[in-house]
Amino acid sequence: MKKALLIPLAVFLALVVILGIGFTLEDPHYLPSEMIDRPFPAFALPELHDAERTVTPNDLDGQVALVNVWATWCANCLIEHPELMRIKAEEGIPIYGINYNDEVDKAKRWLQRHDNPYALNIVDSEGRLGIDLGVYGAPETYILDRNAVIQYRHVGVVTEDIFNETFRPIIEALQREDAS
Repeated sequence: MKKALLIPLAVFLALVVILGIGFTLEDPHYLPSEMIDRPFPAFALPELHDAERTVTPNDLDGQVALVNVWATWCANCLIEHPELMRIKAEEGIPIYGINYNDEVDKAKRWLQRHDNPYALNIVDSEGRLGIDLGVYGAPETYILDRNAVIQYRHVGVVTEDIFNETFRPIIEALQREDAS
């Protein structure tokens, strides 16, 4: 074999090994957040169903809660919607919605058609709150402690398995802290 062929072959094999090791080190779906252990970002935005009401982070504190970033243009938001309805009905955890980069009238019609799991819904039509949160897109869900400090971020669809295996232990630990 010619020496000229050995060099590109060696480089190729080295890249394969390096990438193979890199892909096994961390969950490829994991997207870190700089917001973990930080207070929910400051904002003052209208509530979807009551445009006269201004919602602020003060409206999010007081108990462990979920904040779900959603939009009518988001196909995965429709997929996770039944699980959010189940959480509302069965888990006793408030869910606050952030309607992200969407049109208010479309969002209202969407919730009327599919039902509303949200205790309140923040209108982020320009996406500024989403930018402050580091949102990549919808859906994303955050777990807040009772002081509206972000404890966990989930990118993608919330399923019953994700709720039970990931969200529930975090929520129960936060609720135990509140009880002590």
